[in-house]
Amino acid sequence: MRTRRSFTPEYKKEIIKLITERGKTVRQVSKDIDVSETSIYRWIKQYGQHGEDAFPGKGNLLPEDEKLRKLQQEIFDLREENEILKKAMAIFTRPGK
Repeated sequence: MRTRRSFTPEYKKEIIKLITERGKTVRQVSKDIDVSETSIYRWIKQYGQHGEDAFPGKGNLLPEDEKLRKLQQEIFDLREENEILKKAMAIFTRPGK
């Protein structure tokens, strides 16, 4: 059984350059570095979609995903604050006894 290897973003970009700029085939590079063709095609696709922001690393999000996560958290916080304010208004606007 093979152990799972991880590659740095710089390494993946170098592999992509071998194929796109130097004209090597995916099959050829795959054999040379002992990485599946499927993985290399996935790297090429990710780089094509995200450019220099591709391969953010473990636990890191792409910049647009990180921005979306922060906005969703802000919406959650604002809704929570809004509910607290509604409850406070209900308490302070009760008719006196």
